[in-house]
Amino acid sequence: MTQPVEETVKERISFNASTLGKAAMGILGLLILYSYWNNPQVTTAVLASSLRQSTPLVLGALCGLIGERSGIINIGIEGQMLLGAFVAFLVNVYSGNLLLAIAAGLLTGVVMGLFLAWMSVGLKMDQIIGGTIINMLAFGLTSFFYQTGLTTKGKLPTIPLGPLADLPLVGPVLFNNPPITYLTLILVLVVQLALFRTVWGLRTRAVGEHPSAADTVGINVYLTRYVNVAIAGSLAGLAGAYLTLEAVGSFERGMTNGRGFVALAVMIFGKWTPLGSWGAALLFGFATALQTQFQFMGTINIPPQFIGMFPYLLTIVVLAGFVGRARPPAAIGQVYDPE
Repeated sequence: MTQPVEETVKERISFNASTLGKAAMGILGLLILYSYWNNPQVTTAVLASSLRQSTPLVLGALCGLIGERSGIINIGIEGQMLLGAFVAFLVNVYSGNLLLAIAAGLLTGVVMGLFLAWMSVGLKMDQIIGGTIINMLAFGLTSFFYQTGLTTKGKLPTIPLGPLADLPLVGPVLFNNPPITYLTLILVLVVQLALFRTVWGLRTRAVGEHPSAADTVGINVYLTRYVNVAIAGSLAGLAGAYLTLEAVGSFERGMTNGRGFVALAVMIFGKWTPLGSWGAALLFGFATALQTQFQFMGTINIPPQFIGMFPYLLTIVVLAGFVGRARPPAAIGQVYDPE
């Protein structure tokens, strides 16, 4: 009798959470329309900033979820992003070629992903320690080799998509962005479809849930984890390239500023799904955009340090409320040793 009761309670909790989520989205939509009616310029600017602020978080979350769906915990996203940003910056400084710089950032992420896979799969190290090594290595290398006075040879430009960019509200937000922002939106849909609608996605989820069962049906667990963690690393490298080549146009020590760790929170809040992670990243991006707008306007008499805490406090509140209801892959963090 206990099991049916527990299942009924879980169904009711899930239903209530879904209903509350839809209600919150509806209220937020009405507030956005009301704000746009009263001040279209500020509303458009905040929403456009929300999308761009969410871009590195989405890419970092995709990196984390591909790895964890394969059973590999990746807390080294911060280091992968930082080193990818640094290498992309240097390539742009010395070559002046933006495409080559993006490719260098991607390749850096792949190399760091393979390094994590080698430690986690090959050496069977503790995966938390492996990610920590990547973070320390990235902070050390970028701090040691960084030279002041270097400037990039241009940034990635904003590309309006024809008449779509002229649409009210939606146009400036979705159809008037730089290329990596567009690419991120495409990657969210591609990874969502690939993870749940392709053979690769089925094998990835099988390896992350029950590697021994996947091995018995002929799936190479080691190879799957190596390939997936390398692919995931390329997304973290792209996030780093976004920071230096599209968002800022320069490099500073520690410029990722904790985005890799926030991306992990975004991934958990999104329940290890690309679309869910994108929604969570948009929420954090919206909080960051509001914080920036409050500091710019100066209408609220609060010290800027407290206003700057707002996005991170929101992340803590969201995780405290939702992390217990999210179920990670069953084999996450476990070393697979075939008998």
